[in-house]
Amino acid sequence: MNIGRFKISEFFVYKWRYYIGYGLLAIGLLLILIIIGRFLPGGLSNLETQSVVKSASIIYKDFWSANAINLPYHLAQHICFALFGISVFTIKLPSIILGFLTAVGLVLLLRQWFKPGIAILTSLIAITTGQFLFFAQNGTPDILFLFWPVWIIYIASLITNQSRFRKSLIAVFFVLAALSLYTPISVYILLVIFGSIAIHPHLRFLIKKIQPYRLAVGGVVLLLLIAPLAFAIIKTPQLGFTLLGIPPSWPDFGANLAIIGSQYFGFIGGGHGIIITPFFELGSLLLIALGAYFVIKTRVTAKNYIVTIWVLLLIPIVILNPSYTAITFLPLVILLSSGLEGLLSHWYQLFPRNPYARIGGLIPVILLVLILVSSGMNRYIYGYLYNPNIVPNFSKDLELIPKGTHNIVVSSSEQSFYNVVAEYKKQMVISTTPVSDTFLATRDAKADYTGYKIDRIITSSTSQNGDRFYIYKR
Repeated sequence: MNIGRFKISEFFVYKWRYYIGYGLLAIGLLLILIIIGRFLPGGLSNLETQSVVKSASIIYKDFWSANAINLPYHLAQHICFALFGISVFTIKLPSIILGFLTAVGLVLLLRQWFKPGIAILTSLIAITTGQFLFFAQNGTPDILFLFWPVWIIYIASLITNQSRFRKSLIAVFFVLAALSLYTPISVYILLVIFGSIAIHPHLRFLIKKIQPYRLAVGGVVLLLLIAPLAFAIIKTPQLGFTLLGIPPSWPDFGANLAIIGSQYFGFIGGGHGIIITPFFELGSLLLIALGAYFVIKTRVTAKNYIVTIWVLLLIPIVILNPSYTAITFLPLVILLSSGLEGLLSHWYQLFPRNPYARIGGLIPVILLVLILVSSGMNRYIYGYLYNPNIVPNFSKDLELIPKGTHNIVVSSSEQSFYNVVAEYKKQMVISTTPVSDTFLATRDAKADYTGYKIDRIITSSTSQNGDRFYIYKR
């Protein structure tokens, strides 16, 4: 072997280092999402059980009614039940898949808008926040608040920045745009894109280069896909207000602002209900604030136009509906990227020719990212394992049902969910009164049944309300 001619660039691993690195990251992310979906929080919230009932009972007529809200997600969940049955994991499976695709799209979008190093560092921070990890396993359509903006903006960026596959990309954009309109608040991302095109001269120039007939075909596809939604809105006008994020009654702005404050700045307490707060660590918020400064300072770019219009448009929507704060995830992540990029660029300007100083400037940034990533994961894991304000809001009852159970006696409020369970577990009979010599009663259905006595109690690991099921025998 001639050592003098040894070149690391000739190695297969070196030539494919980026593909191998991104592949390993993708596999690691998918494994994390699967593990989290299976074990953390490992149970179902009331919103998830409601989503199960809606998804399992969806029929063709629902396409033309108020049930059309989040129809794409409920169809996906329905298909998962039909293929794999019903369990905690299959309930969460559509969100896990969409969460993975969202993370992939986020990396691609940030690489399109920022330098690769900034994109990777920001993506690591973003996908390890409690907000992202929660929505990526939560068996409700909330993950769509993250999925639609990421992919719609990424595809729109590809259309304007490259000519290859433009025809296909335009078709994909209009399909995504049409399906996103079934999700509340998603119309605003389309308004941001079209508003930016109308205002920014460079974007107008790029759009004019696209052949008009392609845009016309895309528009026809969009109209066909949203036709059921349009008929549903005509039939139920209130549905349109829901999709726009307009509440049915005048909100309490003081209470809403207090909720928003706890979601973004509630560093004491760890959250209530089902979501850990705040959404971002203090270090991330400081970088977001720094990014906002740089965006305002250099607002002439198309990217900064989009972010500025987007944030200004979402502020009143979030104040009216604090439950929709997830829609702010992507613009805040973009501001985070801008903060990191601006911080590094200003450091490099101080030492334009000193390689040691340039490398030294990376060390604290990398340490900051590692701290934010590790603290984000720790907050999520320990929050959903031990936080007394959050853990009791997730039920593990579905996995506590003994095998071979024939009759489950439930309360009237639980019946719709357990009817879905029985639909995919054919041996089960759900009732509000006993129909067999041995039956399983839920905690809410516990009572003195004439002729029966309690034979065994099935418990969970929680310290309160741990008695989940009662086995009765004659």
